Order: sequence, then C-alpha cells, then structure tokens
Amino acid sequence: MDPTAKDEMQPSLPPGSEWPEQERAEQLARGAALKWASGIFYRPEQLARLGQYRSREVQRTCSLEARIKSVVQSYLEGVKTGVWQLAQALEAVQGAREALGQAHGLLRGMAKAVQTLEPLREQVVQHKQLQALSQLLPRLRAVPATVVHTQTLIDAHRLLEAYVGLRELEQLQEETWASLGGLELPVFEGLGPLAEALGQAVEAAVGAAGQLAREDPALLVAAVRVAEAEAGRTTPLEQAPRDWRQRCLRALEEGLERVHFGTPLLPGPGALAGWLEALRVALPAELARAEALIAPCCPPHYKVVRLWARTLHGGLRRCLQQFLEGPELGAADAFTLLHWALHVYLGPEMMGSLELGPEADVSQLEPLLTLENIEQLEATFVSKVRASVVQWLQKALDGEVAEWGREQEPDTDPSGFYHSPMPAIVLQILEENIRVTSLVSQSLQRRVHGMALSELGAFLRSFNDALIRFSRDHLRGEAAVPHYVSYLLAALNHQSALSSSVSVLQPEGVVSGALAPVEAALDELQRRICRLVLEALLLELQPLFATLPSRHWLSSPELLNNVCERTARFCRNFWRVRNPAFQVLLAEAERTVVLQYLCALMQGRLVCRGADERNQAAERMQQDATQLRDLFLDLGLEESVHCAPVLLTLRKLLNLHDPTMLGLEVASLRQQFPDVSEEHISALLDLRGDVSREQRLAALSSLQDGPQPSPRAGRRALFSLVPAPTPSPSSCLFSGSCA
Repeated sequence: MDPTAKDEMQPSLPPGSEWPEQERAEQLARGAALKWASGIFYRPEQLARLGQYRSREVQRTCSLEARIKSVVQSYLEGVKTGVWQLAQALEAVQGAREALGQAHGLLRGMAKAVQTLEPLREQVVQHKQLQALSQLLPRLRAVPATVVHTQTLIDAHRLLEAYVGLRELEQLQEETWASLGGLELPVFEGLGPLAEALGQAVEAAVGAAGQLAREDPALLVAAVRVAEAEAGRTTPLEQAPRDWRQRCLRALEEGLERVHFGTPLLPGPGALAGWLEALRVALPAELARAEALIAPCCPPHYKVVRLWARTLHGGLRRCLQQFLEGPELGAADAFTLLHWALHVYLGPEMMGSLELGPEADVSQLEPLLTLENIEQLEATFVSKVRASVVQWLQKALDGEVAEWGREQEPDTDPSGFYHSPMPAIVLQILEENIRVTSLVSQSLQRRVHGMALSELGAFLRSFNDALIRFSRDHLRGEAAVPHYVSYLLAALNHQSALSSSVSVLQPEGVVSGALAPVEAALDELQRRICRLVLEALLLELQPLFATLPSRHWLSSPELLNNVCERTARFCRNFWRVRNPAFQVLLAEAERTVVLQYLCALMQGRLVCRGADERNQAAERMQQDATQLRDLFLDLGLEESVHCAPVLLTLRKLLNLHDPTMLGLEVASLRQQFPDVSEEHISALLDLRGDVSREQRLAALSSLQDGPQPSPRAGRRALFSLVPAPTPSPSSCLFSGSCA
C-alpha cells in the first residue's frame, strides 16, 4: 500500500480534545504522589534527601512518558491498519457480488436450454430400452412356457430341475429389470407363486423325512440341496430373502411332532399307560432311524440326531403339559406318569440307552415335568389313594364288626389264638401303597407314608368307637352277644398284631418318631379293650364282694372260692390272647380282683370283736392271698406282677398284737405302697376294733412323720384306685381335712 494513502486513512483527533481516561489517570497519579510525599517528608531530617528524590522521580517520569508514547503509537498504527483492511475487503465483496450476478444470469439461460433437450433425453432412454427388449425378446417369449414346465417339474417332485428353471427365470428377470431401469414386466408375475410352490414342495418333502428316508431318499436329498443352494445365494436388494433352510428345519420338527404327538394320538382316560409304553418303544427307535437314515441325507450342520432328540423331548413335554391341563387323573395314571417321567424316560430303556449317541442326550434339557406338575401329580395321587384307603379300611372294619354278633366264637389260628385277617388286610393295604411309591420318589413316599399313618390313626379311633358301641349295646341288652368277651379278646389280638407289625410302615429315611402317634393310638386301643373286659369281669364279681368282709367270711372260704371259680371261668379263654397282651390282661384282671377285695375291706362292714376274730381275719386274708396267687399262677400270670401280696401286708397290720407298734407297720405299709392314705389306714384300724383314739393318732402321725417312700420304677397305683371311706369323727386329725 502507498504510504501516502495509508497516512490519509489514519484517524486524527480534533485539536484541543482530551480523553477522559487520561484526565482521570492524572488525578489519581497526583493524589498518590501527594500521599507518598507527605509520608516520606513527614520528618524534618528527611528533607535533606529531597534533591535525590526529585532527580529519581524525574527519571521515572521520563521513563513512563516514553513507554506511554510507545504504547499509544502502537495502538494508533494498529487502528490505521485495520481501517485499511476493511476498505480492501469492501472492494473485494463488491467485485464478487457483481460476478455472482453474471453467473446467475448464465444459469437461467442454461435451464431453458436443458428444458428443450428433455424430450431428446427421453427418446434416448426409450431407444435403449427398445434395444434391450429387442435383444431379450426371444427369451421373454419363452417365459410362460418355462413357468409351466417348472410347475410341472415341481408337481413331479423333480425339485433340483425345477430349482434350476426357477433360477434361470429369476436371472432373466434381474437382467430385464436392470436393462429397463427397474421396470417390471407382466410376464414375470408368475415367478412369485412359482417360487412359493417350490418352497412348499421342499418343505413338504423335508417334513416327511422319516418316510422318505426309507422309501425315496433321493427326493429328501434333492429337497435339502435346494434349501442349501437357496441359503448360499446372494439375494438382490429388491427381492425379499427366502429362508428355505429355516423352513426345512421347522418342517422337520413339525413333521416329527405330528407323527408322535398329534392331537388324535393323545391318550384318553385310562389309556395313559399304553400310550407311554408305546412311546417308550417308539422314541428310541425314531432316534436310531434318524441317525441311520435321515442324518446321511442332510448336511452335518443340521445335527439331525440332536434336532430329533430336542424335538421329541419338546413335543412330549408340551403334550404332557396339555394332558395335565385336562381332567384330573386317577391314582393309577398319576403314578404311572410320575414313574415314567422320572425314571423310565431318562433310563436305559429309553433316552439313556447306550445304543444312542451323545447327540441324543436330553438330560440337560428342561425336565418333562416341572416342579408344579410333580406337586400336582403327587397331590392327586395321594388324594385318590387316600379315598381308596379310607374305603378299604372302612370295609375291613365293617366286616370285622359284623363278625362280633355271630353265634360262634371267633376264628382261631393253628396255635389256638383268636385270629382275624383284618390286621393283615389293614397293614397290607397301607404297606403296599407306601412300598410302591418308593419306585417314584422320596417326596411321594413321605406324602403317602404320612397319609397312611393318618388314616391308620383314624381307623384305630373308629375301631375304638366301634368297640364302645359294641359294649354299650351289649350291656344295655339292646344287642346281647353270646360271645361278648371272646370277641373283645379277639380285638385285643388284633391290636397286638397291628402293634407288632406297624413297623413295616416305616420306610428308610423317615424319622423314627413318625410312628409315635400311631403307637399312642394302639396303646389307647389296648387300654380300651382291657377296660371293657375288666368291666365285664366286675359285673361278675361285684355281687360276690358285696358280702365281704363278714362273719361268714371269717369262718368259711366259700366266698373267695366263688370269686376264684367265677374268675377262672371268666378268664378261661385268656390263653387265646397272644403275649404280651395276654400278660397285660391277666395282670389287669388280677389287679381288678385285688382292688375289689380292698374296696370291700374299706367299707367298714366288719369290726373284729376281739383278738380271736382279728386272728381269724388275718388268717383268712393269708389264705385268700395264697388262693388268688395260685389261681393266677395257674392262669399263666408271672408272679412278679402279682398284686395279691398286698393282702399279706395288710394281714400283718391286723395280726399285730401290740397296738402301740401300729406306727411301725403303717410306716412299712407306706414304704411299700406310697399311695395309701390316712382314710385307708383308718378303715383298716376300724377293722381291728381295738385301736384307741390316741393309738390311732400315733399310727396316722407316723404316716406323715415317717421317711418318705423311695420311688420304684414300674410301680403302679393301687390304693389310690380304692375309694377312701368317710372317716369317723374320732379318727380325724387336727391337721387333716376334718379339722
């Protein structure tokens, strides 16, 4: 740029004008200088250095002025340069604007020229299309005939030839489409249906692979080759891909499921076992056929055996789910399905066969039955079995109860014991149901085991109630039974048989305490039967003990002879009861006789008039104890459980000559029989007839003050079952209940 022009473009300030910033800066500088000077020269001694300060400030001022001038000059030069550059840019923009206007005018002229050439361009395109059509016309004329011929090949199952014809037609269609610029000709409208017909033929052939592999493997191979050729072809962008390979795989699966799990093949009610047995034979054979015949006809990546195994497994699983959604199964069908699905299906007879290769392994797939299905089937089985068990047990009980009213005694076994098939029937029904469930699963066995014990407990309660009704009707005379006691004894044998064999209901792996409720019910049943037998014995003996003790009793053994005779007659059939119930029943009978004897003694019917009568009473009690001991020894009772020796202990209390020694005898009695009470002692002292009030008080005091009896294992209550007589006022202690 010319320096002269550059100088002309530089801005100039009007004369006499000042910048406001400069004026303000000067004011600030003056103020700061005054402040500094007042601080420096505040003291007089510093005025001597005023010249030095002045020269230093002059130099600083000159330096600052030079720097300010330099900065201002640089700023002004930059402003001048910027103004000049803006002027140059304005000139360039104006030139470009003029050039753009000229170009716009030229473009408007060219657009008019292009519009005049458009018909010529269309004529050129049409000429090219007509030229291409003239070249393709011989081939296009043959398209309808080729379509018909290809359809004929499809109908004749010549799939490879049909696929070659289809591909030639599609290639011609692609060439025509490219030559005509995307224009579709009506002559090719039949290619879509033709391709779909070929695809359906391929799918149908593959869907019948099982049959074709045996009868016409060439057709199966041709169908697979067509599907594989189509999968390897590059599809043009304008054509939707035909996924014939996946259609073939789906056809294989659907055809296989249709053969084995079609709706008409589903089992009806009661036919499940036969259907599952047919599948047990058919599925391994189908896998072997796939490996031997179908796999060689397909490419390796089809993995035919694995596909077969998964398809059969999935189809069977869906079929079973559909079957379980239908009507509720019976017990036999539920058990059969559980056993088949959990054991047979994966076992060596079916999918776990060693003859099948590893590709046929289905153990890692989803199980045939879900946990909910298994729960449903187990609940159904237990419910149905429970209803059947209840019915059979009730039938067995009704049959047994019907036997009780017979004119004949109960049946006996070869050993002479009363016998009935009812316990064996009951246990067999329950044990078979528990045992057979072990073939399925532990969970089902636990369920059935719990059900069996529950129903056995209910059966025992029903048996108990039936015995109560049987006894009530007999005792009331509503249905007198000639062999009442014999059938009670037979029922006791039934209880013994059930008690000794109930352990067969305890499968392995079940907690040992599971039988406790049943054992408790059996014990309760035994007590009930014994109680009913003893009640019948009491009816026999109570009239005889009504006259004991008496003067006649002192002088004659006739009374106890009658008791023993009637007791022996009543117990004559006890030997038909099996041990240990036989010993229990005899022990209870002996205890009942002794208790009746003690009850009679406590009634206060006899008071000895002197030492002779006391000696007679003591001697009679000794003879009675010996007679009772011999009676029950003859009946078979073990001597260790006899209760009659209590009479010998009471004999000592009666036979004591010195009444002052009664305290020792009472203490000894308390040691042997801790349940003896003051009322019992008072009644025995009343029987002596020679005990004064002071002696009575001393004897009863020894009962309280003496050493406490030591507990003896297995000792049963005796005196506590004897009703205590009401004490006379003279025998009341101040600390007793009468005080």
